[in-house]
Amino acid sequence: MIGAVGRRLSGTISRCVCATALAVPLLMAACKKQEQAEAPVPRPVRTVTVEPSKAGETVTLTGHIDAQDSSAMAFRISGRMTDRFVNVGDIVKPGQELARLDPQNELNALRAAQSQLNAAQAQLTQARAAFERQRTLLNQGHTPRAQFEIAEKALHTAQANADAAEVQVRVAADRVSYTVLQADAAGTVTARGAEPGEVVQAGQMIVTIARQNGRDAVFDVPAQVLRSAPSDPRVEIRLTDDPSVVAQGRVREIAPQADPVTRTFAVRIALTDPPAAMRLGATVNGTLRLEADQVIAIPASALTEYNRQPAVWVVDPKKLTVSLRNIETLNFSQASVSVAHGLEAGDIVVTAGVQALHPGQTVRLLGAVL
Repeated sequence: MIGAVGRRLSGTISRCVCATALAVPLLMAACKKQEQAEAPVPRPVRTVTVEPSKAGETVTLTGHIDAQDSSAMAFRISGRMTDRFVNVGDIVKPGQELARLDPQNELNALRAAQSQLNAAQAQLTQARAAFERQRTLLNQGHTPRAQFEIAEKALHTAQANADAAEVQVRVAADRVSYTVLQADAAGTVTARGAEPGEVVQAGQMIVTIARQNGRDAVFDVPAQVLRSAPSDPRVEIRLTDDPSVVAQGRVREIAPQADPVTRTFAVRIALTDPPAAMRLGATVNGTLRLEADQVIAIPASALTEYNRQPAVWVVDPKKLTVSLRNIETLNFSQASVSVAHGLEAGDIVVTAGVQALHPGQTVRLLGAVL
């Protein structure tokens, strides 16, 4: 009986060993299939190998037309503004009245100063008459010199009082004239800062006048363009909504400090004989040819965003993996983007398929130039 049990146990163990031997290859095959299924498939992408441009590029920037010279017109004194005779868009001439203040206080001050002047002049007349009388008596020997000197001193004092009163009258008269605001040159009203009935302070802008002595085209220019621009460039200016309206200009002023937000410099282009259609505030495009520089151009389809800044996908030529890299753009159009910083000659940039990529992803290059 023991022999029979032994034989059955031996058979069971043999079957288990056989089953295990058969299961191991199957398990290994399944693992290999799973590993093969999980292996990432390289994503095909189109790329371009960037190279610096060999010749100067044409840069086009968007700006606006501004007055070459503007004046913020303001009263010299404080007061309640009773009238404003012009509005935005009005054309003014030199000496034209722009606004008025209530002149009552200044008129009262002028009358008071005039009264003081009349009193001072009367005292001067009396002092002069007393002095002449004392001088005659002194010459005749009928008055002591001390009395004559007192009359002379009184005359000088009266003269000084009369002069001071006369100055006060002129000051009061000037303040009366300051209640009327006049244009100091021909131009166009571009802004207003107060309405009739308001109490305005001295120096507060009432209206802004753009003088008619010239017009500028104003652009926000990146530093790379300034470095690459010729010493005395000629800029072609065209209206954005009507490119047939053209003017030529030269750089008149460059801001010494970059804008803290955009990091660009405000550049004013003085226009030569600007057409009448280039009105103040009109949007214009300025075109400038740069000097030869190491500027890299890539297709616009390569551009994406990373950390809220322009970026591109760059391929590692050895590992064939991609990574995001921020760049600084010089200018861009619908077809291409000029890169100021961030790329070097020989970098491989993805130009198609950028939306489906992630950092470290393996790619297969299509149309790469290595």
